[in-house]
Amino acid sequence: MSAEIKKKRPLSERLHDRYRLVILNDSSFEEKFVLKLKPLSLFILIGSTLIVLIVFVISIIAFTPLREYIPGYADVKMRRSLIHLAEKSDSLEYELILKSKYIDNINKVISGNLDADTLAKQKPVSTHNYKELVNANRASKEDSLMRLEVEAKERYTIAPTENKKANTGIASFFFFTPLKGSISNSFKSSGEHFGVDVVAKENEAIKATLDGTVILATWTTETGYTLEIQHANNLISVYKHCSALMKKTGNFVKAGEVIGIIGNSGEQSTGPHLHFELWYNGNPVDPQDYMIF
Repeated sequence: MSAEIKKKRPLSERLHDRYRLVILNDSSFEEKFVLKLKPLSLFILIGSTLIVLIVFVISIIAFTPLREYIPGYADVKMRRSLIHLAEKSDSLEYELILKSKYIDNINKVISGNLDADTLAKQKPVSTHNYKELVNANRASKEDSLMRLEVEAKERYTIAPTENKKANTGIASFFFFTPLKGSISNSFKSSGEHFGVDVVAKENEAIKATLDGTVILATWTTETGYTLEIQHANNLISVYKHCSALMKKTGNFVKAGEVIGIIGNSGEQSTGPHLHFELWYNGNPVDPQDYMIF
């Protein structure tokens, strides 16, 4: 009956029962250690100890470098740096793709490996106004002398092309002749000769035809030392077969500034000369329509 009554006691009462833990000597049965315990106190002691241990371990992991030795646990700053580097690498990869395409197009311009059919379908740039002006100036000897005098005065006082409107066209530019000499081979779009070959004295200086930024200064086996300048209004000038280049990629040059020396570099050259090209909106144009060599 007493056992049944004891089993029916609630848990809250049984937790307050007192127990004694006694350690005896096995030979003499002498009490060596006595500990009085309650189940509730024992649970509280064990629970508090576990909580303290958990807080201690978490503090070590959170506030000491030991967390870096835990697999899968990385430093927050390191993770941020990795994310930033990943984003930057993606941006650099995208920019590299764009630069590669741009350089491929530039190499096609330099080597002349362009589709002639595509160029033939595009409308040529209108130049009749400039030709009429040149023919009118050549009507008499006096007009020719006056034209030469004006050109000499304005040779180094060229107005900057940035002030011109974007839709004025190539005829609005005042070009500086890059090299004075004789034309040995003229512009022929059908023969894929997209420029003019100018023959001049040895060591003659080559000058920039307009203000602009050097976008390419390199050497190739076909064209030798080659320089390319980006001007305003989608205009590009190309200078090939130089013996030396005076400017580097990224340099800003003014019209009439020396950019190279006439030479005979490259497999496509048969003598000292300058191969000069003009490209407007992606189309090759005849430089002789806009300047006198």
